[in-house]
Amino acid sequence: MLRGVIFDVDGTLVASNHAHALSWVEALSEAGYEVSYDVIRPMIGMGGDKLMPAAVGIESDSAEGKRLGARRWEIFEGRYLARLEPTPGARALVERLISDGLQVVVASSADGDELGALLKAAGVADLIEETTSSSDAEDSKPDPDIVVAAVRKSGFEPDELIMVGDTPYDIQAATGAGVALVAVLTGGWSIEELAGAVAVYDDPAEILRHFDRRRWNRSD
Repeated sequence: MLRGVIFDVDGTLVASNHAHALSWVEALSEAGYEVSYDVIRPMIGMGGDKLMPAAVGIESDSAEGKRLGARRWEIFEGRYLARLEPTPGARALVERLISDGLQVVVASSADGDELGALLKAAGVADLIEETTSSSDAEDSKPDPDIVVAAVRKSGFEPDELIMVGDTPYDIQAATGAGVALVAVLTGGWSIEELAGAVAVYDDPAEILRHFDRRRWNRSD
């Protein structure tokens, strides 16, 4: 029986993937690494510890990696954060799930401070009490660590939970943790690229329109 829902944040509850990609491109360019938006954009959704080695061969825990990560957040916070919008239906869906007695947990590769700002931009910061961030996991998405941490925090078994996400990295992480994933197209990925999700919707608003707790029970 479904007892809780795990949410990704970027691209799922807040339309931030484009801004994240631009921030990485600009931070890398300032440091002398010319990496195009088209290269960075498909990497959004994995953690920075995965993105930097893939994009420019720099480890995130190196001095240069830490500097780049900090600068990327400065750019994101200063130039883009205030302009972010929730994805359609984000708050209404979370409210509905909570009113139905489901526990809502967030599983994000963002760090704690960044996650708080993103939840505020998504308009759900006051609704969600349980969160897991990069500090709760050794490895970021697509590794399952963050979802495993969210499962643990929920107090339920993986088959009593469903995750909502927007990238193939979310699907890989959820699958690795034994949690089924419902995908939304708000992150910019196609239906074909989200193969592995148990269902794909346009946005949280469409999930809400069709939501039936009985249909989400894994035993049905």
